[in-house]
Amino acid sequence: MSYSTATLEFERLLSIVSRHAQTPMGAEKIRASAPFAGRIELDSTLSAIREAQKLSEEKQVTWSFSGLEDPAQQIVLLRIRDAALDPLSLLEAASICEQAVFAKHALQPEKDHAPTLWQFVEGLPRELTNAAEEIKRKILPGGELDDDASPELALLRREINAQRARLTKTLESAMRAAGTAIQDEIVTVRNDRFVIPVKADLRGKIGGVAHGFSSSGATVYIEPLETIEANNELQNLKGKEERETARILFGLTEKLRELLPAVESAVVVVTELDAVKAKLEFARSFNAVVPEISDDGSLELIDARHPLLSEPPASAGGNEVGPEKTSTERGSSQLPPATAGGSDHVVPNSFTLTAESSVMIISGANAGGKTVVLKTAGLLSLMAISGLPVPAASARVPFYRSILADIGDHQSLSANLSTFSSHMSNIAGMLRDCEPPSLVLLDEAGTGTDPEEGSALGVAVVDHFRRKGAQVIASTHYRGLKMYAANDPNVINASVEFDEKTLRPTYKLLIGIAGASSGLEIARRFGIADHVIATARENLDTAAQEAENYLRRLQTETRQAEDLRIALEEEREVVAEKFASLEKDAAKREKMRQREFEAGLAQTVEDFDRQSKAFLKTIEDKALRNKLDKERLARKAELNRAVIRKVSTAETPRRGEALKSSPPYAAEGTGGIVTPERGVASTSASDVDDGVVLSVGSHVITSFGNIGVIERMDKDVAEVLVGGMRLREKLADLQLSEPPAPAGGKAGVSKGSPRNSGISRPIDAPEVAAELNLIGMTTAEAEYELDRFLDEAYMASQSRIRIIHGHGTGALKNFVRHFLNGHPHVEKYEFAPSNQGGNGATIAELRL
Repeated sequence: MSYSTATLEFERLLSIVSRHAQTPMGAEKIRASAPFAGRIELDSTLSAIREAQKLSEEKQVTWSFSGLEDPAQQIVLLRIRDAALDPLSLLEAASICEQAVFAKHALQPEKDHAPTLWQFVEGLPRELTNAAEEIKRKILPGGELDDDASPELALLRREINAQRARLTKTLESAMRAAGTAIQDEIVTVRNDRFVIPVKADLRGKIGGVAHGFSSSGATVYIEPLETIEANNELQNLKGKEERETARILFGLTEKLRELLPAVESAVVVVTELDAVKAKLEFARSFNAVVPEISDDGSLELIDARHPLLSEPPASAGGNEVGPEKTSTERGSSQLPPATAGGSDHVVPNSFTLTAESSVMIISGANAGGKTVVLKTAGLLSLMAISGLPVPAASARVPFYRSILADIGDHQSLSANLSTFSSHMSNIAGMLRDCEPPSLVLLDEAGTGTDPEEGSALGVAVVDHFRRKGAQVIASTHYRGLKMYAANDPNVINASVEFDEKTLRPTYKLLIGIAGASSGLEIARRFGIADHVIATARENLDTAAQEAENYLRRLQTETRQAEDLRIALEEEREVVAEKFASLEKDAAKREKMRQREFEAGLAQTVEDFDRQSKAFLKTIEDKALRNKLDKERLARKAELNRAVIRKVSTAETPRRGEALKSSPPYAAEGTGGIVTPERGVASTSASDVDDGVVLSVGSHVITSFGNIGVIERMDKDVAEVLVGGMRLREKLADLQLSEPPAPAGGKAGVSKGSPRNSGISRPIDAPEVAAELNLIGMTTAEAEYELDRFLDEAYMASQSRIRIIHGHGTGALKNFVRHFLNGHPHVEKYEFAPSNQGGNGATIAELRL
């Protein structure tokens, strides 16, 4: 395997990716990235990035590391028997273990969705958490041991504090007794002994041991004789404290040493997860995608961008990638010099190489971006087979065994290499190292010598790599290579676009067309005098001029065709939006018309009711008035039903037209298909008069104007559930309806039924329940509620109602049956079936 990592600036790219790491270990792992030798390891690395991306975007599951240093030194000490770690090293090791276990807990609920990530953390034992917690409990963040690290340490520190207080008190008494001999009444420490400052010329007044002078020599620090034993005792206690501290630290180190394999696993987990997180953050910053490793040998890059050009400005710093290009990039950048370095200005390019079409020859203007296309293809391929996201909309890359590049001028005076000889030396090495599947990148193949010889040599080199099984991308200005691409259907001709109006390159890669070099125009743009350009044109071969002009016209026509295609696409979108807007407006107008029509019908029914009531008030005979009032109610109910049928009949033609203009679709809940000819088709359905097929589960309008659901069908009779009641209706009397809209929502249309008016009750009537619950009421309260309920149900044309009274003492049940007996609205009544309440409820059928 051989890869031109230096030519393609792969290390520079890795440095950019490593900036997103949160730990030194993760950054070092990224900087050490290289093309994988095995496909399994590469697939696993890319799968980990995909899983992390999915968890972050879809489930907001992520992990983070902070305050961690490389624990290599701690691991070495843990491998040495009887060696103890210092407090800060123990804290660092505990932090790594703690954060690794935390990452495991974050991933555990999603282990089925992230199997690759779960493999990293699965083996971490629970004991790591206990060890880390003990270390952090006994060692304070600053590195000091907590007083409660052990009972012995707590006792010793209490004794030390008490001894220090006694010693200080004794020294303060000595200073008061010494009077003017004391320089400052301050107890201080010299050589770990508590002393007092005495004036040098009066030192003889205080007996004791001198521990040195001040810098000026005016003060001598004396330990009085009466405090020597107390100081000795204090030093003895401090020695015991140090021994107890060492014992505690050794014990904590031993706990980690016993878990050394788990600690090493925690370091690996932190390193791996931090590297994955860094790659994910790089992908977000650069709008990169996780590449797919192709099995058919296809290289497909869509909207690919060179990461060193598209680096976000905020992440640039120091000597890293910025607006300036290297010498090999200048003159071949994707960006105009004035806008280079901004990720928003990079021109993305797309191309595909397959096993059959494995060669692409790129021609076109100087400084038009040919070299950057080569570098982009090479660097993104290196990134993909090294397990990194690539800046592109999508990417498919083969598992290359070698990526070889001859880009830039490698001439060297010391090595006696000219431009041409350096190219040939490099290509000779590439011929030796090429190991299929491979990607070969040749910048200006055959350049640096006689144009005809160089052109022939370039064709021979490209064709040799092609026959060896490599995929080749070569840039050129030679007509020989352009003709080679034009004459072979398996070689792709491509060019970088040059705008003849502005005389500037657009940095777009055009597939299927060769490009003119436009060398004279580029020379003019860079300041060559006009008379020099004119002389050059005169000396230019006529055939060469014609070829250049032809290629320019071809590029211009291609650009115009592309502009026309884009304009037509935009116009198509505008027309589609306009038609959608018209359809929406028509639907609104139809809905408004329907509302006005229903409001008019409701007003008509209300006028009838008002006029009939006014007429009844003029009748003095009470019996006749009651009889006519019942007749009025019956006629009103009949009028409501007639209105409902009229509205439904008016909707039928519109339903038929809608069905003719729409394809068949599944009827939800019916097990059938709605078709223009038969409506809902089902194996257990019956036809009604208008040709629509009904089945169990269909929503229908009964002859009473209520919406119900068919529960059972027997020949030409259906059992329909309306609210809490079941009715038996002839199929001929039923009309297909849409399901009722949910409460508080908008009326909807079932997938299994066409649109209709949705009217299922008298237009002017409020929503009336088919059930009354009297449980808990007195007979007086029940009488009022029951009388009102019967009137409302009768007015709403309810044919069947249920009254819940419960069992209790039987008083409420007997009252209800007594009240219903002989009531003018009630046809008959009986106890409810066992599945509807039994003797605890009464079903009444009303006279309509």
